[in-house]
Amino acid sequence: MLTDLPNVLTLSRIAAIPLLVVLVAIGSPLADLLAALLFVIAGITDWLDGRLARSRRQLSDLGRMLDPIADKLLVGATLMLLVGFHRVTAFGIYPAIVIMLREILVSGLREYLAGIKVGMPVTRLAKWKTAAQMVALGILLLGNSGAAELGIPWLPAGIIGGALLWIAAGLTLITGWDYLTAGLRHVTQPGPSP
Repeated sequence: MLTDLPNVLTLSRIAAIPLLVVLVAIGSPLADLLAALLFVIAGITDWLDGRLARSRRQLSDLGRMLDPIADKLLVGATLMLLVGFHRVTAFGIYPAIVIMLREILVSGLREYLAGIKVGMPVTRLAKWKTAAQMVALGILLLGNSGAAELGIPWLPAGIIGGALLWIAAGLTLITGWDYLTAGLRHVTQPGPSP
């Protein structure tokens, strides 16, 4: 199971995090370009692993457990890097906080609901949130210096990435609220009498 291609792709997202940290820490235009490219590839594996698991009928409990963990580790590490290395403005820290809090909230809800044998499926809006978030983070990793290295110095990557991060945070609030209310419905329903 661990060597099934979907699980290998999922694990590759976790393995990419230390390299991403090193590239952002280097901080050169080429390193910024490579960090953004690595993040984009990791984002593609997020889409691809689930698609392959379904098409190859390699769905597993291990994959269902690892996939959201890999996603949250990658997004959380990237947000911390962007904030820690001042790659977002002081105003940009707020959407980063919203995104991190929502990830923790949804993880806690899923863990609780799994304990009472209730699944919480991913909504279409949550998929849009993830897409906006991944694009925003990739552009912020690229930054203005990476855009210049790519040959497009006129691209205001910081502004575009920052705006998309706010959009992702707005979608994060909406989907977080949706998940919270859905989870609370299961918590507040009366259980079977003993």
